[in-house]
Amino acid sequence: MPKRKELKSVLIIGSGPIIIGQACEFDYSGSQALRSLREDGIETILINSNPATIMTDPSMADHVYLLPLTTKSIIKVLKKHPNIDAVLPTMGGQTALNLCIEAAEKGIWEDFDTEIIGVDIDAINITEDREKFRELMEKIGIGVPPQASATSFLKGKEIAQEFGFPLVIRASYTLGGAGASIVHRQEDFDELLSIGLEVSPIHEVMIDKALIGWKEYELELLRDANDNVVIICTIENMDPMGIHTGDSITVAPAMTLSDRTFQRMRDMAIKMMRSIGDFAGGCNVQFAVSPDDEEDIIAIEINPRVSRSSALASKATGYPIAKVATKLAVGYHLNELDNQITKSTSALFEPSVDYVIVKIPRWNFDKFEGSDRTLGLQMKSVGEVMGIGRSFQEALHKATQSLEIKRNGLGADGKGYTDYETIIQKLTVPSWDRVFVIYDAIQLGIPLSRIHDITKIDMWFLKQYEELHCLEKEISKYTVESLPRELLLEAKQKGFADRQIAHMLDCYESEVHKKRMSQDIKRVYKLVDTCAAEFKAVTPYYYSTFEEEIETADGKRYVANDSDVSDRKKIVVLGSGPNRIGQGIEFDYCCVHGVLAAAECGYETIMINCNPETVSTDFDTADKLYFEPVFWEHIYDIILHEKPEGVIVQLGGQTALKLAEKLDKYGIKIIGTSFDSLDLAEDRGSFSRLLQENDIPYPEFGVAESADEALELADKLKFPLLVRPSYVLGGQGMKIVINKEELEEHVVDLLRKIPNNKLLLDHYLDGAIEAEADAICDGEDVYIIGIMEHIEPCGIHSGDSNATLPPFNLGEFVMQQIKDHTRKIALALKTVGLINIQFAIKDDKVFIIEANPRASRTVPFIAKAYGEPYVNYATKVMLGDKKVKDFNFNPQLEGFAIKQPVFSFNKFPNVNKNLGPEMKSTGESILFIDNLKDDEFYNLYTRRKMYLSK
Repeated sequence: MPKRKELKSVLIIGSGPIIIGQACEFDYSGSQALRSLREDGIETILINSNPATIMTDPSMADHVYLLPLTTKSIIKVLKKHPNIDAVLPTMGGQTALNLCIEAAEKGIWEDFDTEIIGVDIDAINITEDREKFRELMEKIGIGVPPQASATSFLKGKEIAQEFGFPLVIRASYTLGGAGASIVHRQEDFDELLSIGLEVSPIHEVMIDKALIGWKEYELELLRDANDNVVIICTIENMDPMGIHTGDSITVAPAMTLSDRTFQRMRDMAIKMMRSIGDFAGGCNVQFAVSPDDEEDIIAIEINPRVSRSSALASKATGYPIAKVATKLAVGYHLNELDNQITKSTSALFEPSVDYVIVKIPRWNFDKFEGSDRTLGLQMKSVGEVMGIGRSFQEALHKATQSLEIKRNGLGADGKGYTDYETIIQKLTVPSWDRVFVIYDAIQLGIPLSRIHDITKIDMWFLKQYEELHCLEKEISKYTVESLPRELLLEAKQKGFADRQIAHMLDCYESEVHKKRMSQDIKRVYKLVDTCAAEFKAVTPYYYSTFEEEIETADGKRYVANDSDVSDRKKIVVLGSGPNRIGQGIEFDYCCVHGVLAAAECGYETIMINCNPETVSTDFDTADKLYFEPVFWEHIYDIILHEKPEGVIVQLGGQTALKLAEKLDKYGIKIIGTSFDSLDLAEDRGSFSRLLQENDIPYPEFGVAESADEALELADKLKFPLLVRPSYVLGGQGMKIVINKEELEEHVVDLLRKIPNNKLLLDHYLDGAIEAEADAICDGEDVYIIGIMEHIEPCGIHSGDSNATLPPFNLGEFVMQQIKDHTRKIALALKTVGLINIQFAIKDDKVFIIEANPRASRTVPFIAKAYGEPYVNYATKVMLGDKKVKDFNFNPQLEGFAIKQPVFSFNKFPNVNKNLGPEMKSTGESILFIDNLKDDEFYNLYTRRKMYLSK
C-alpha cells in the first residue's frame, strides 16, 4: 500500500488532442501513472478527450471520461465520484497544469475537498510566471539572463531600448514556445512583441538579452517527500541556444560538459527544485552555458512536471520517470521503490549509461505550404526519433535512418546539397535538415572553423562529422571485393547503413550484406539496463551495435550478445516510427493492443520501434523491445537473430506497410493479409479491375506517368480532377484541379518531388457526401465495426473531417450499399485482419474512393465510442487463433460520437488554412452528443463547406 493510506481514489488529467508542442509523450507518462497507481490498489479516474491514445483505453483506468478538458467537465466528474481524494495534474503537459490552475482559482478543488498531489500551485505559478521565476533565481543566487517582464506594449519598448538587440521575447503560461521569438533587428520588434503579449493568457512577456551561441543543457530530476533528489539524466542540445529544445537535436549523456561544470549545474538544479516548493515528483531544468573556458551557467527555466524530455530521458536510461514520480506523489520515498529494470536495486540511484542516445525531431513542413521553415524559439516539429549506439556517430546515424524522409543516414546517398551558397544559407538560418547539411558542408571542403563560426555548434560534434566523412572517402577507394574487413567493421561501428556503404562502393546493398555475413560482421544486441551492466537486468530492452571479437585465455573467440533467443513461438510487431501528420499516435495504440493480443495467444512478443514518446517503446509493453530504426536492414537482422513465426505489418501505419514487399521478397511470413493483397489495394489499376469484376462503382479514373499523359486523360475524365500519387500517407501531394494549367503545374511538381511515381487522376465527385467503414475479416466472414459519415463534403481528407458514428444522414438504401460493398471488397482482397474503406455518395449511389487493408486512424476512435477491443479481436484473427464468428460483438453507444480534428496552424501564422485532400490535422478529440439537435453538431454542420480548397 502507498505510504499515504488515506489516498484511495485519484483523478488524473490527460493532455487532450495532439498538437505541435504537446504530443504523445503525455500519453506515455499518463499511462505509466495509471498503471503505477493501480499497482497500489488506488482507484483511478481519468479525464481526457483524445480517442487515439492507449491512455483512454478502458483497460487503463477504473473510470475513463472522454470529455472536453474544461472545468465544467472536471465538476461533472467530481460530482459523479465524490470519493476522489486527490488530483495528479503533472502527467498531462501544459494543458493539465493550466486546467488545474483554473480549477484552483475557481475554488473547485476546495469545494470537493480534493488535494493536488505531485506539485503545488505555488510551484506552477513561480515557474510559469517569468517575473516571479526571475525574482526567485536572484534570491537564491542563481544567474538568469538580463531580463525584465512587460505586461504592456509600451513597457516592452522601454525594455528593448535599455537592453539593445538581439533580444528574446517569451510569453508567460504558454506551451511549446508559443509566442516566443528572437529579435535581431529593431524593425521586427513591434510585431513580435504584439504576438507575444497576445498569445500569453495573462498578456505578459519576459524580454531577455539573447544568449546567442551559448550551449544548452537539460536535467531531469526526481524528489521524494524526504527531500532525496536524484538526477536521472543530463541531456545536451547539439544546437546552441535559440532553437526550442523540442526542435533541437539532443544527446545524452552530455558530451562537451566538463565534470567541474556538471557538478555546479547539478547543485544549481537541486537548489532550484527545492526552492520552488515542497512537493514530491518530477522536474525538468534547462540551463545555458557560455561556450568559453569560464563555462558560466545561467538558468533558463524549470518545469515542475514530466515533460517531453522526461519521456526521452526515461527511454534513454531505462528509468521510468513518470511511474516513479507517481509513486512519490502518493507518498513513497525513493529508497522504498525498486529499480524497475534490475528489480534488485533501489530507485534511489542515478542511472549510468554505457551508450549514447541521439534524438532528432521530425517535421512536417510539406503539409504547410508557404510556411516559415526556419527553426527558432517556437516549436514546430510534430514528432521525434531516438537512436541508441555505442558512440555518438552510431547513434546519430541510427536516428537519421529512423526519420523516414528517404535518407539512409548522413551522406553517401547522393541526396546532399552541393551548391556552396545553398549550404552556407542553410547553415546560417537553422533549418530542419541542418543535421544533413553539416555533412554536405564538410564534403564540399568548407573548414570546420567556418562551420563553427556560422552555427556555433560545438567543435567536438563537428569533428565527429569530419571523421565520418574521412571514413567515407577512404572506403570509396575500394570495391566490394577488395574492401578490407577492418574498414567494413569500422563503418558499421560508426553507424553507416549497408545501403550507404553500397553507395560508396558502387554496388548493391545485398552485396554489402552478403560480404558482412561472410566476414562474420554481425549485429550484437546490448541491454539498456540503467546501471552500465553493474547489476543484472531482468527487462529485455535492447539496442544493436557491432563489436570486435573477444579472445579468452583459452583461445576461444566470441562477440558478447545480451539478447538470448528463447525456443518459444515469437511474433514481431513493427511499430509506426516517428509521429507525423497522417500517421500519429493511433497506430501506437494499435501496435500496443496487437502486442497484448499476441501475448494472450501464447506468443513471445517482440516490438521494433524508434519513437521515444510512445507506450509501444515502454520497457515492459512487449516481452522484448528492440529500440531500433524501423528501417529494413535493422529489421532483417533482428528477424535473422530471433527467427519469429511471422511479422505483423498492418498495425504500424504506412511505415510498417512499406516494408511488406521486402519481407515478402525475403520469404518472411506476413501475419494476416498477404503482401499481394496489400499491394493490390495500393495499385489503383489492379484495384479498379477488382471493383469492376465485383460490380462495385468507382469514380472514373486513369493513371499517368507524365504531364502529357495527364493532359490527355483530362479530356476523357473531365474536370474537376483529383490528382494523387501512389503509395503515400495522409493524402500527401493530393490536390483537386479545375483546369489544364493547374493540372500541368501540379503534375510537374509531383513528379519532381516523387520521381517515377504513378499518378492517379480521378473524376472528382463534386458535392458528394463522404463516408468510411472499418471492418474485421477472417477471409470468410466480415464484421463491420463502424460506419462513419463525414460532416464535411467529399474532397477534404478523412483525417481532417469531422466524422459521426453512426451516420446521421444516410438512408437505408445507401447504408445497405456501404455494407454490401465493404463485405465484397474485404473478401475479394482476401483480408485477414482489419480493413478501412472510404466512400463517396452522390445521388444515392455509393462509389469507392479507396480501400486500406490495415489498421486505420479511425479504429481507436470506434473502439472507444463503442467500448469494444477491436484491435485485440483483429490481431487474434490475423494470428489464426480466432474466427470472426467466435466473438460476441456488443457495441454500446447512446446518441452519436463525433471525431473532431485538431490543427496546429497557430505555429504557422501565414499559411493557407483551407482544407483539402491533403491531411493537415495533428490530432483529434472525441465528442459525445445525445442527438442531432445538439448546438455543437449544428455549428459543425453549418460550417462544413467553408474550408474546401480546390
